[in-house]
Amino acid sequence: MTTVVPRRGSLVLLASTQLLLITDTAIVNVALPSVGEDLGSGSTGLSWVANAYLITFGGLLLLGGRVADLLGHRRVFLGGLSLLAVASAAGGLAPAADALVTARAVQGVGAALAAAAAFALLLLLFPDGPARHKALGAFAAMGGLGGVLGTVLGGVLTDLLGWRATFWLNVLLAAVLALLAVRVLDPRTGRAFRGGFDLTGALTATAGLGLVAYALVGGAEAGWLSARTLGAGGAGLALLLAFAFVETRAAAPLVPPAVLARPALRMSNALAALAQTTLFPMFFLVSLYLQSVLGYAPLGGGLGLLPLSLVVVAVAPQTGRIIFRVGLHRAMTLGFVLLCAGTLWLALALTPDGSFASTVLAPSLLLGAALPLVMVTTNVAATAEAAPEETGLASGLVNTSQQFGSVLGLAVLVAVATTRTEAGDAARAAADTAGFRAALLIGAAFAALAALLSVRLHLPERAAAPKERVPDPY
Repeated sequence: MTTVVPRRGSLVLLASTQLLLITDTAIVNVALPSVGEDLGSGSTGLSWVANAYLITFGGLLLLGGRVADLLGHRRVFLGGLSLLAVASAAGGLAPAADALVTARAVQGVGAALAAAAAFALLLLLFPDGPARHKALGAFAAMGGLGGVLGTVLGGVLTDLLGWRATFWLNVLLAAVLALLAVRVLDPRTGRAFRGGFDLTGALTATAGLGLVAYALVGGAEAGWLSARTLGAGGAGLALLLAFAFVETRAAAPLVPPAVLARPALRMSNALAALAQTTLFPMFFLVSLYLQSVLGYAPLGGGLGLLPLSLVVVAVAPQTGRIIFRVGLHRAMTLGFVLLCAGTLWLALALTPDGSFASTVLAPSLLLGAALPLVMVTTNVAATAEAAPEETGLASGLVNTSQQFGSVLGLAVLVAVATTRTEAGDAARAAADTAGFRAALLIGAAFAALAALLSVRLHLPERAAAPKERVPDPY
């Protein structure tokens, strides 16, 4: 039987991994201008320093989850962290932009393996019920903190030590987490499950997801109707259709059709994607508004998100109690209603001559309360029916949904904001504000759609009903 201390230590380890992966996404973005100056790269090359990571991360999450089921979750978790550390070192030593883009792509591979395995390990260590709700709350808290921590650390390290220090920080943290995993995680935890491997399904799914991610992240840059975007998107969708065909005939499918036939799983993954379609670009747009309109330095733009993150850290551990009191279904709908209200409030509050206190602060606090509610409840619903041998698969599915929601939201909302901004060059601050407002209004519409859909979610009985109160496992 698992004792209290190992479970507590495992939760700290797995939540810290989530913190590292989210921080890594934000920290490099802050360093990009310095990367361009040092390596002589233009805006197109710099965009792919970020995009290469997003494409491989999003494209390999599903495969990473299934590989973890078949090879062992602990083993794949350690392998992912090791690959992330090696790729980060290569990024820190990169002599040119092309080498850095390659290193970022390999970082995404390591991150996908580590993220899928970490989430699956959490599901195995904490069974469905209050213990899992609290553990998922810790994950949500680390995710909210990671976005701001990455922005702040990116600014500090780049100013003091140069952009390469951001990559060496990843090396250090990934190495520490890997060493802790060897000591904390029981080798019997996350053992491998017997089964074959669907190579054709793995290749078509990974290539299809990667091409769709490529089309989404490149659409705003090359144009949504450009040959490159349409070609990549069309090829990706064709491969995903081929994947669906292969799975109905494979002896050991990567994603068994019976799993996707579960209505609650399909709906909860769609809701997880919609949540990130609103949340992920909101962080980016707020930081940009604080810098380009209100004149904050990059570090100040990151610190402007600190109150939101503090609310996330305070509310996330309470999500289990909220679910117990009102039920998972109501808690999810409440989270999406708050997300819609907070995003709408933020959009309407933005002004060209405002201040942080008068425009961003109050709605960001509401968004900080919404974030853990939607993240925890959608994760609970998406994994409620997963059997032990399906934990990696369930992890890969919900992580893929969230990642593609983030990529889609950022691509669409930033494109909207940019279009409005370019239309009003005569009054730059007013044009910027109008662009950010339009983008956030679309984000609020996504959240409103999710709130309506959450009412229609029919959860399995064991996930929908509040559990008996159990002793705190920590």
